[in-house]
Amino acid sequence: MLNGAELIVPAILQPMEYTFTLKYRLAEQHSDPDDWIERLGQAGCTDALVGIGQPGRLALEFTRDGASALDALHSALADVKKAIPTARLIEAAPDFVGLTDIAGIMGVSRQNLRKLMLAHAGSFPPPVHEGSASIWHLAEVLDWLSARGGYPLERSVLETAKVAREVNLARQVRQLPARIAGDLERLIA
Repeated sequence: MLNGAELIVPAILQPMEYTFTLKYRLAEQHSDPDDWIERLGQAGCTDALVGIGQPGRLALEFTRDGASALDALHSALADVKKAIPTARLIEAAPDFVGLTDIAGIMGVSRQNLRKLMLAHAGSFPPPVHEGSASIWHLAEVLDWLSARGGYPLERSVLETAKVAREVNLARQVRQLPARIAGDLERLIA
C-alpha cells in the first residue's frame, strides 16, 4: 500500500506457482531417509512432498513459485544437488504421459481424447513409445490441443511440461557417446 493506494504489480512480474516432480536414484551411502529428508529441508526443499516408496529412489513433488517454470525447476534441481550431491536425476515430470494422464490434465475422458487422437491421426503428435501403453511428451500434446482451441489450459501447466521435457532431453543427451553424436544428428535431422 502506497499513500492509501494499493500497489498493483503487473502479472508478468508476479511469480507463478509451478507443480512438478523430480525423481532420483540415490547412492548406497544415502540409505537413511531421515538424514536426507532433513538435508533437503535445510537446502530449501520445504515446498516438496517426499516419496520414498522404492529403495534407492527418491521422488520429490514440488509446488514452487518462480518467475518461470525454468526458474522453478532450475532452483529445485540446484537445491536437491546441494542437499544430496550424489543423487542422479532419473526423470522430471510432467513429461512422459499416457492418454489417461493427458485426459486427467485436460479434464476430459480418456475415451474422448482417444477419439480425438484417432480422428486426427495425421496431425496428432506421435508417441515417444508406441505399444499397448503408448507414451507421449505431454508438452507436444498440450501444444497440439492448444492450437486446436476449445481446451482450457493453464499456462503454468504447458510451461512446466515444456521445461520438464527439456530437462529430460538434456539428461539423455549426456548419455550419448560423443563419437556417434554427430553422425546421429545428421541421420535424424
